[in-house]
Amino acid sequence: MESDASVSNGAGPVQEAKEETLSPEDLSEMLAEGTKEVHEKAENTQFVKDFLRGRIRRELFKLGSVALYYTYTAMEEEIERNKDHPHFAPLYFPVELHRHEALARDLEYFYGPDWQNQISCSQATQHYVDRIHQVGLEDPVLLVAHAYTRYMGDLSGGQVLKKVAQRAMKLPPTGEGLEFYHFDGIHSAKAFKQLYRSRMNELELDMETKKRLVEEAVKAFHFNMEVFQELEEMGKNIQEDVLDAGMPVHGAMGGDINKCPYYAAKMAASGGTAYACQLTMALLRHPTGQVLFATWFAALAGLAAWYLM
Repeated sequence: MESDASVSNGAGPVQEAKEETLSPEDLSEMLAEGTKEVHEKAENTQFVKDFLRGRIRRELFKLGSVALYYTYTAMEEEIERNKDHPHFAPLYFPVELHRHEALARDLEYFYGPDWQNQISCSQATQHYVDRIHQVGLEDPVLLVAHAYTRYMGDLSGGQVLKKVAQRAMKLPPTGEGLEFYHFDGIHSAKAFKQLYRSRMNELELDMETKKRLVEEAVKAFHFNMEVFQELEEMGKNIQEDVLDAGMPVHGAMGGDINKCPYYAAKMAASGGTAYACQLTMALLRHPTGQVLFATWFAALAGLAAWYLM
């Protein structure tokens, strides 16, 4: 991965943010701490656990992409509407971050040229979309919470999901069907996330507004979980073979949390490198460990980065 990056926010290039000393009152720290519990709940929904394990029904993956398309279209419409708002303008990175066009290409790949006439917005997704539009019209500063929740996750754990989906559904190595996860305008995800956090922390917000942003980010996670739960219900009516090409989940580990990649990611993020090495060796001794190791290693790196966000 590159050690430096140059990105733009519509006003010319800006350099990678320097390392900064964070305080508990910095917005990025408040968001990370305030969403920790709900983030873990989202990770433990059945849909996400199945996804990480590579148990992906192609039709269900397509429906998930449809939900993302409507969500990002709404969010990016409101971002465009409020791109000059003083509490959002520093976070306006359309070239680097916007996803709805990439999702449109993914949907065309899955559904064909007539894809727009074949999709519709589900009930749970519509609730999410309605909230985003409400925020954009009535209280634009709260868009920061929605952008943080989605984009930072896409640049972290989302990269793990890309690898799992490509392997499980045998998608082309050239990226068709997974353009959502590919950020052409970002050369270093680590550097960009650092820059984004720095911009967030520089927003001139009082403590009350920061607390409202944390509350809105928690709501965003709940909206995502509602979409996951809806997809789980849809999946019950989809008769399709699934592959098991991802990461082991708790149910497949005999209840041993020490074998969980999420737990390993947290340990590694906290400096538990010795633990991570031990788990790696244990995984390689597993009968299917050599097959799973590459995916697990990528997941460990991606999820550790997300926990350090």
